[in-house]
Amino acid sequence: MVLSRPVLYRFDEIDERLELLPIASRRALDHAGCRLSREGWSSLPLPLRRELVTLGANPMVDVELVREAAAAATPPGEDIEPVPDPPPDHPPEEIREAYGDALPISDAVWAGLAPLDRYALAKVAGRGRPERLRAAYAEIVGHTAVSTHLGAQGGARMVDVGQKPSSRRRAVSRTEVTMNAEAFDRLRLHEVAKGDVLGVARVAGIMAGKRTAELIPLCHPIALSKLTVEFELDEAALAVRVVGTAEAFDRTGVEMESLVAVSVASLTIYDMLKSLDRAIVIGPTRLVEKSGGRSGDYSP
Repeated sequence: MVLSRPVLYRFDEIDERLELLPIASRRALDHAGCRLSREGWSSLPLPLRRELVTLGANPMVDVELVREAAAAATPPGEDIEPVPDPPPDHPPEEIREAYGDALPISDAVWAGLAPLDRYALAKVAGRGRPERLRAAYAEIVGHTAVSTHLGAQGGARMVDVGQKPSSRRRAVSRTEVTMNAEAFDRLRLHEVAKGDVLGVARVAGIMAGKRTAELIPLCHPIALSKLTVEFELDEAALAVRVVGTAEAFDRTGVEMESLVAVSVASLTIYDMLKSLDRAIVIGPTRLVEKSGGRSGDYSP
């Protein structure tokens, strides 16, 4: 897939006229094993220069299209060994050292960046110019150093997980719904006017869990392979224990899906019993088990 427009960084100080090679075009040419001189770059028609910038901004570089566009340059490009992107899961040590303690780049932040952003940071690090290092860091990393869900200028963003491998993910969440004796007994005996409380709550929880990406900002849509909501009645505590289990084979975890499922299921219980007890208490709601992914297993 090709992006709709080229990507230009402000710190690169290259405008839409593309008189010099932007970082995105350098990435495209590196992948294709081609080095263009400034004269060769300038000889290309502007549409071809734009195409090379756009190709270099894509997550995956189409090497054949890059070579085809660069072939029109005069003088022709020099063949070099193709230069791959830096590793997607952690910044190489030389990049950490170049930015230093004052401009930290954690593994989580690095993994959340787009491939072009990682390439740009690596390219700037290789030159070692302090003012350019600071400018690139501010534009690409910025507030992301504090949170992977914040863009460089502080705006919210969805973390890029395209480079992460798919793996089996599982999460189990739990909450409790505590009520008075009358509400509990009516629920237990199936004597609630609104109908089958737990049956409706189960469907509501499953439906909500499947739509987590529509409810929680910045969550990735996930193709769930399993989502269950189960209930346990605790007569001594006058409570319903709600357990949600989500599973998927994907690039990101399913914790939010299980948490959303038990949350909406418990809210449905409240809604169907509130005429019997306005003081129903929900919670605590928590993750009790998680497996899969780079962060490994979790069980308190």
